Amino acid sequence: MDFGIAVTPDAASWKVVQRAEELGFSHAWFYDTQLLCTDVLVAMTAAAMKTSHIKLCAGVLVPSNRLAAVAANAMASLNALAPGRIVVGLGTGYTARRTMGLPAQKLADVREYARIMRALWRGEVVEAELEGRARKFKFMHPQAGFINTRDPIPLHLSAFGPKARELTAAIADGFINAWMSPAALEESNAIRAACAAAGRDPRALYTTCLNLGCVLAPGEAHDSPRARAQAGPWPAIAWHWLVEDGDKAHIPPGLESLIAAYREIYAGYEPADARYMRLHDGHLMYLRPRKNSSSAARCCAR
Repeated sequence: MDFGIAVTPDAASWKVVQRAEELGFSHAWFYDTQLLCTDVLVAMTAAAMKTSHIKLCAGVLVPSNRLAAVAANAMASLNALAPGRIVVGLGTGYTARRTMGLPAQKLADVREYARIMRALWRGEVVEAELEGRARKFKFMHPQAGFINTRDPIPLHLSAFGPKARELTAAIADGFINAWMSPAALEESNAIRAACAAAGRDPRALYTTCLNLGCVLAPGEAHDSPRARAQAGPWPAIAWHWLVEDGDKAHIPPGLESLIAAYREIYAGYEPADARYMRLHDGHLMYLRPRKNSSSAARCCAR
């Protein structure tokens, strides 16, 4: 088993990655969420210059953020700075796209994005639709040293649902999941089943599981201000998963009444664009009235 870290990119995150390398961590994952943090490519480039062997992973790139050719060039350029140390994660961009009021991207877009990137890395002429027409393109000067396509660039997919797991088993080098529910082990078993259905050995699929928390200092209380700040985002994510996943969520009995009340407050709303941003108890919410929702209409009329 490997142990890695995940970082919210900023101008100095290379220092954390450098220290993680010194301590023996194998991977450093960089979030790609525009409007929330430093650009992932800036942070990964700085880390590539300041480290020598830790793997640097985009976790995860979002297809709508960049043209596939642009992302393929960026990752191959990083591969020239850190040969054999670049890993590309792809996902539907739930968080990154929500910052712009957009829903998660379709899996078909992720598949097409992966196809284009890999074909370019193989030195092929790619045909893809751009601005309404089929276009052909390729890397013009791969031999000139601008990019490195000789060392492999593994492609991992973030997969939380059945269809995403099927796509992962079909095309990916790795599987990215998260320990955010009691179903996490079930999902790991499900990806193995998906590999078997695709005629693939599950052991060939590198599996990454993201978890958040806090390492306590000797004698530090589990609810110290530092521990709350460090571990707080994970309970927030878990809470929204319990609320938004409906009857599929594994809701602990002690939280059932709280979640029911929370759902009642936001009944009639769905995520939307920034025109309907609301502050509620200090939390920024992206809401839009559902059709035929009288409660939403009353609230938005205020």
